[in-house]
Amino acid sequence: MRKFMLTTLLLGLTLVAFGEEKTDQPKKDDEKEMTNNPTVLMQTNYGDIVLEIFEADMPIHGGNFLKLTKEGYYDSLTFHRVVHNFVIQGGDPTGTGMGGPPGVLEEEESPYKHDRGTIAMARGGDGASKSQFYINLKDNYRLDEMGFAVFGKVVEGMEVVDKIGQVETGGPRNETPESPVIMTRVSLQE
Repeated sequence: MRKFMLTTLLLGLTLVAFGEEKTDQPKKDDEKEMTNNPTVLMQTNYGDIVLEIFEADMPIHGGNFLKLTKEGYYDSLTFHRVVHNFVIQGGDPTGTGMGGPPGVLEEEESPYKHDRGTIAMARGGDGASKSQFYINLKDNYRLDEMGFAVFGKVVEGMEVVDKIGQVETGGPRNETPESPVIMTRVSLQE
């Protein structure tokens, strides 16, 4: 018995020393995956949100979002639509859900699912809007079947997204924040 325990102890130390220990434990929230994807800092009056943009996999939608970010397009715009337990939506300069640059983006098929915390382009007309986007407050897989294309995800600040998702709303469809939720500055992180 003593020999068995000693052998087990030595085997365990060897595995740890050489990094071969395997575990099925999920990653902790503070363990981040290293990627080459660009990240965007979205500063709001509710706190900061950091988004990873899947530019290589989603060059049309991700590229458009990054272009508008670099131009300062989203600075001072609002999250004009909050649907509790569904999405928060922003990127409309009129704040009505009807504004944005003219035209529509070409549709793009996404390899990503509408998981909680992912970001996708909203629709305007027959294709994707050129500026309006939404962040999922929960898994919304039915949107995958409807052709909406995920192009990024929240990597920091999901608690801020959740806080925005709980603001009091009103308006005809009860989706307009009672107090403005402002993106004070949206910038590419270097």
